[in-house]
Amino acid sequence: MNTKICTLVIFLCAIFSTNAQEISVTSFGKGLINFVAKDSSFSIKFAPRFQVRSVSNWDHDGNQYGSPEHNFIVRRARLKFDGFAYNPKLKYKIELGLSNRDLAGANDFNRNTPRYILDAVLMWNFSGNWELWAGQTKLPGNVERVVSSANLQLIDRSLLNSRFNIDRDLGIQLHHKTNLGTKLLMREKFSVSQGEGRNVTEGNEGGLQYTARLEFLPFGEFQSKGDYSQSDLKREATPKLMVGFTYNYNQDAVRERGFAGDYMIISDDPLKLYETDQTTIFADAMFKYRGFSFMGEYAKRTADDEIATELDGTTIDIDGEPGPDYIVLTGNALNLQAGYLFKSNYEIAARFTTLEFENITGALPTNQYTLGASKYIVGHKLKVQTDLSYTTLDGNEDSIRFRLGFDIHF
Repeated sequence: MNTKICTLVIFLCAIFSTNAQEISVTSFGKGLINFVAKDSSFSIKFAPRFQVRSVSNWDHDGNQYGSPEHNFIVRRARLKFDGFAYNPKLKYKIELGLSNRDLAGANDFNRNTPRYILDAVLMWNFSGNWELWAGQTKLPGNVERVVSSANLQLIDRSLLNSRFNIDRDLGIQLHHKTNLGTKLLMREKFSVSQGEGRNVTEGNEGGLQYTARLEFLPFGEFQSKGDYSQSDLKREATPKLMVGFTYNYNQDAVRERGFAGDYMIISDDPLKLYETDQTTIFADAMFKYRGFSFMGEYAKRTADDEIATELDGTTIDIDGEPGPDYIVLTGNALNLQAGYLFKSNYEIAARFTTLEFENITGALPTNQYTLGASKYIVGHKLKVQTDLSYTTLDGNEDSIRFRLGFDIHF
């Protein structure tokens, strides 16, 4: 299937090249190929990227650290297309994932097929500062999640993000921005989506998901959308700050983490799912000034009923093992991250993440401390990164992890 996708990309590029007014390759990192139609009725930019990682992990058995486990992976390999259609005010984005992590998650609700599509969204600037989005893309959740994986300060996102983010979904979004003074900018984002994550094809189980986000930029906009890119690569000459708040309500959610996790199956024949309302809130901030950057996030998830039960109120037991089969992951988390970029384009960064879960989940409190270093050769487009993390569970030593990798984005 991957071969078919690559063949299709080459075929489309050949077609567009015969009808293009402009075929440009401006410089590395600006897209592999750019097309503009002769009548300027559409444009398309093609930009592949991939990330390769080496991971070494030492687990603590209660007495000492064992021998390391080593792993080499292609963490992400993606094909991105974007541009406008018919009118520059009607933009689009398509992003396909080809790595194992991108494709994983096949189930009965996406016909047990690989999940190639990450983004497929139209963005229509229909009036002034108003934009209507439709399709599959990231919800307006915590800032760390909306920051592209191509623009991270450390090797990967934090534990807060992996446990509590609301990720991608299918639906519509309304975006607006308001100037409240000489510099003060407010952005409002609203979304109504399916509530089960990306690439769901077999109907909509449970209810819908509703998301609202407010952002305040008291000192004006960042350079090059730097509020959604980690590290101060532009070395902001004046302080820049974004403060954001998100409220997410997933009505009658049927998965353990709303958009992700296992579907909470009551019975296989006929297929019935357990439903419970889930609420997630975020408060976050991004600050940059003269090479220094800071990002802070707080997340909290609650649910009406954390433990999935049968229709008669008894605990679901399909696997025959002791304990509940499905538990909604509820609790809260704090993530603090800072870095400094030297003029040589070397950066040092540190991150602290702490997670606390509701007792009913059985998950232990977790702390993680991370130190990292990066060399930006062509900004985030070509870089080498490494980080070292120390993790504790319930105050006890759990693991040490060392990662090294590179990113290349055309």
